[in-house]
Amino acid sequence: MISEGKIIACCISEKKGVPKREVSKVILVENYGVQNDAHAGGDRQVSLLSIADVKNSGIDAPPGGFGENLLVEGIDFSLLKPGIKIALNSEVILEVTQIGKKCHSKCTIFYKTGKCIMPSRGVFARVLRGGEVQKGMSIRIYEE
Repeated sequence: MISEGKIIACCISEKKGVPKREVSKVILVENYGVQNDAHAGGDRQVSLLSIADVKNSGIDAPPGGFGENLLVEGIDFSLLKPGIKIALNSEVILEVTQIGKKCHSKCTIFYKTGKCIMPSRGVFARVLRGGEVQKGMSIRIYEE
């Protein structure tokens, strides 16, 4: 096991390119992503961001402000690489598919904050085993 932490916030958006809004819980659907989120499907089904990276950005953004689905505390995302598994309360299982992303155009998030940390600090994963995720749940990173 690499590290352990907890979920600080769950967020969704109905459109791409806009900040997400915090919700009490999300449903992660196997091989799809976050139910009712515009970014579900593909290889970047779930986006995760470390609260430490948000604080270090110097931008006062609310949960979901950078377009993340899950805001996480206590995990050193710099240790992650594609293929590593993430367990949420030992029930939901994600697999990291990508670290960072290429932004093709400046989105609403960029215009609101002046910069976006998802291209360099965001972690993207696919859902191997789905279930309900909510604030306060444990999150554990491990290698098989």
